[in-house]
Amino acid sequence: MQQLIDYFETIPSWVRSLILVGGITLFWLLEYGVPLFHFNYKKFSHAIPNIFFTLTTVLVNFLLAFLLLSISDWVTLVEFGIIHWLSLPLWAEVLLGLLVLDFIGAWLPHWLEHKIKPLWMFHLIHHTDNYVDTTTANRHHPGESVIRFVFTLLGVLVGGLPIGIVLLYQSLSVVFAQLTHANIRLPKKLDTIISWVLVSPDMHKVHHHYMLPYTDTNYGNIFSIWDRMLGTFSVMNNEDLVYGIDTYPDVDSNTNITKLLKIPFEKYRAPEGSKFER
Repeated sequence: MQQLIDYFETIPSWVRSLILVGGITLFWLLEYGVPLFHFNYKKFSHAIPNIFFTLTTVLVNFLLAFLLLSISDWVTLVEFGIIHWLSLPLWAEVLLGLLVLDFIGAWLPHWLEHKIKPLWMFHLIHHTDNYVDTTTANRHHPGESVIRFVFTLLGVLVGGLPIGIVLLYQSLSVVFAQLTHANIRLPKKLDTIISWVLVSPDMHKVHHHYMLPYTDTNYGNIFSIWDRMLGTFSVMNNEDLVYGIDTYPDVDSNTNITKLLKIPFEKYRAPEGSKFER
């Protein structure tokens, strides 16, 4: 375990890039072999805006990485945070660190983005994808990337987490996001078993259904336990899924990068019965 953490403390940038690109490539190919839905779309054209937002996400995280490293170094130096206040074996520290980051750095901001209108307007871009596949995983407005980064910093601070655990979590997070958004079909029993502890593909797809109440459920990133514990877990038959969001049904607009970048700053009137009104 120590060797694993030591490796991630100094993980080369090219390896992190390989995880990102390799994951997209793997699940992209699996989507051809075991698709959940046979989309009537141009797969490469659909990927263009999603890849653009993936690159902006990478850029935001790169530009702010010095803050992540600084806070991680500080909590380690002064022994501040949960894992320093508890006497735990290393494996338990790592597991606790992953859980803290998953809740504070992922589940909590995701939930808040669905509850606070200005935050929702940034997160909305992720939900406007009408054809959810593995490239949707990092379809995040740059503003949302900053919001999520702030909560990651909070998770590092509260947990007292060394950079090795942080980068391990981020690497796992990339792969899980690609897996849970991928347009692939797992055996239903296997998917259900996975969802008792981890977020499974079918579980997360429910979150991308275009209407309430399903849109406001299944916020989990890696661990499904938060949704089960906090009453936000739901299930839905795959056959009933309709991707997208009811307030932005225009598929053409939802692939226009310029329009998507402008959404959080536009005057917004929610249709009756939808979110904000919802």
